[in-house]
Amino acid sequence: MHYQKLDQILRLALAFQGTREGLSLADIERDFHVSRRTAERMRDAIARVFPQFERCDDGERVRRWRLPPGTLGGLVAVSAEELAELDAAAAGLARRGLRERADLIAAAAQKLRASARPEHLRRIEPDLEVLMEAEGAALRPGPRPILPPGILTKLRRAIISCLPVTMQYRSRRSVAPYEITVHPYGLLYGSRPLLVAAPEPWDEPKLYRLDRIGALDLGNTPFVRRADFRLEDFAARAFGTWQEEPFEVALRFDAETADEAAQWRFHPSQAMERDGEGRLMVRFRAGGAQEMCWHVFTWGTSIEIVEPAGLRERMVTLLRDALRHHEDADAVAA
Repeated sequence: MHYQKLDQILRLALAFQGTREGLSLADIERDFHVSRRTAERMRDAIARVFPQFERCDDGERVRRWRLPPGTLGGLVAVSAEELAELDAAAAGLARRGLRERADLIAAAAQKLRASARPEHLRRIEPDLEVLMEAEGAALRPGPRPILPPGILTKLRRAIISCLPVTMQYRSRRSVAPYEITVHPYGLLYGSRPLLVAAPEPWDEPKLYRLDRIGALDLGNTPFVRRADFRLEDFAARAFGTWQEEPFEVALRFDAETADEAAQWRFHPSQAMERDGEGRLMVRFRAGGAQEMCWHVFTWGTSIEIVEPAGLRERMVTLLRDALRHHEDADAVAA
């Protein structure tokens, strides 16, 4: 509890230094989810520790306070997790073609590195390298599951320190959660965030949905990571995130959509070619037939599954099942 209070006070000091307008008691109540009396105690604690603490409301009705820039000095240091988040955000924007925004975030990360002490950078760089290797792709916008609070922090620590994780996991087939111990290798972010982990250190890693994880505890004895495992290679086997035996895929876009499709990166192994009618053929090798069908559907009638025949049949089956389901629902409603 005392450590939590210290962390809270330090975060409040950062907030007081990071604002030009200052913070009011109402701001502290809202941002730290505390009562008015607790907000007053927190403000008073900052005033006792930092003589530079000052009012900055210029006589306005609502009182505000702040700390002058540079007050915290060496107390503040960027963490490996914070730098990794910035690097991942920049990489994700670049992959989506938003180069200018990616460059701005990358520049901000570089400035943070430049402002850090050299010895601190030397300490966090190994952790940063592990985190960047362990987090496979930037989180995409749109609907996403709600994750248990604190789960990413714990998993990142486990990945950096090679610590086994014991968790309550609820699979799609299980009625109730069951306990399992796994050895984490990384995280993949797609339509659903996934943990890449092996039940035993030398087993083939599997995927675990983060939104299906309940209680989670870290072990004390580190495991030895497989030297032959690379998260990038593991992710490249799939079209999306779900792992399946890779197969050859050919998709053909009509002439009206070809230019737009040419701007997409469907898979790292893709090859593109135009035919005499202006249509675009995209070829790649990957697994994950269901996710391919989901994506193909978003292109409407402008796309054709050329091969394999099994993927085309899978698409037709999914469409028929969906049509039947919604037609039946309309009949019941009537």
